Amino acid sequence: MSPTRDIGEGFLTVIAIVLLLQIIVVASSAISTRFRRRRTLSIDHLPPKATRIGENELMIYTYGQDLYRDMLRDISLATSSICVESFIWKGDRTGEAFKEVLAQKAREGVDVYVIYDAFANLVVPRAFKQFPKEIHVYPYRAWRKIWYIFDPRRWARDHRKLMVIDRQTAYVGGYNIGELYGLKWRDTHLRVEGNVALNLYASFIDFWTDHADEALTLKKVTASLHPNIRLYANNPTRLMFPIRSMYIEAIDLAKERVWLTTPYFVPDRFVLASLVRAAKRGVDVHLIIPEQSNHLLADWLARTYFTSCMQEGIHIHLYQGAMIHAKTAIIDGTWTTIGTANLDRLSLLGNHELNIEIFDDGMAALMESVFLSDRQNCRTLALAEWVRRPMAQKLGELVLSPLWPFL
Repeated sequence: MSPTRDIGEGFLTVIAIVLLLQIIVVASSAISTRFRRRRTLSIDHLPPKATRIGENELMIYTYGQDLYRDMLRDISLATSSICVESFIWKGDRTGEAFKEVLAQKAREGVDVYVIYDAFANLVVPRAFKQFPKEIHVYPYRAWRKIWYIFDPRRWARDHRKLMVIDRQTAYVGGYNIGELYGLKWRDTHLRVEGNVALNLYASFIDFWTDHADEALTLKKVTASLHPNIRLYANNPTRLMFPIRSMYIEAIDLAKERVWLTTPYFVPDRFVLASLVRAAKRGVDVHLIIPEQSNHLLADWLARTYFTSCMQEGIHIHLYQGAMIHAKTAIIDGTWTTIGTANLDRLSLLGNHELNIEIFDDGMAALMESVFLSDRQNCRTLALAEWVRRPMAQKLGELVLSPLWPFL
């Protein structure tokens, strides 16, 4: 047997062992999680918080039932157009409520356009995804043609959550549509009423035009720039990922504090380096993530960053008893972002995403109050405690760490 063949077989053996260990770690963790009771907290029902920036009225939602109530109200008042884009749209009571009111408005002659991610909704009953013929529906599919499999630009999912009504009122943020999200998850969403809604409407039009086969009857608009509110949309097809650049630039310019909330913390080395640089120069960096999210593998991968982050002075707060799904940041009491992008590779360098960047002290103050409220439901992780975690957990993190590019 040749040395080259020996090396090749040895390499394949190592790969097989690593894959087997990864399967064992994930399977054992899934089993232990299944039998571990999650302490259920009553999510703080903070009332919607409003502020005004120029001609725009902005409303922050941190409880899904409040958000869905106002969304359904605004849909019922629509007179010309309704555009809905949701990564996940459950076929439960909440999902049916949205479907019914959209169907009613379509029968009244309102132009109704709906986009949802086909892959993310595979488990949703097929019957629910049959919309009335009056509604224009596009189930977004990454691989519409077989050869797209060989083009990484086509692997992206539509992770955006956007609603625009009559080109005057828009919603964007972390909430999908479903009973679970409205009642049991902590998330953050933004309502914008004013000329900025036109920018979000233009983003929906662009997405539909670029991907859907059906032609739009809605008019293309030319949105205007706003000095205090900017829209960032990731476009993997064009290899454009401005949300990641927005985060890195804002963190690099921070002087006092960086407060981040994300459901999945799997940053690439450049985002992580920005956070570390900020902490080293004395910026107060705080991160809220769920102690137990809905994605077990993401939890394991996030833990691989904890030691180095805390050693560099980054404070980690683990949200207790419920899934926190918000994707927000506040910097120096002036800068805020709310949107759909997580701090992981798929969101920042993979999926279609949508974030709003806001320069306003009043908005930042409202978002800081939300962050401080969330911290009341957190357990702050101490470095001394973390380094004493069981050896089996450390080995599990080591085994799973090569999977970070896939999340």
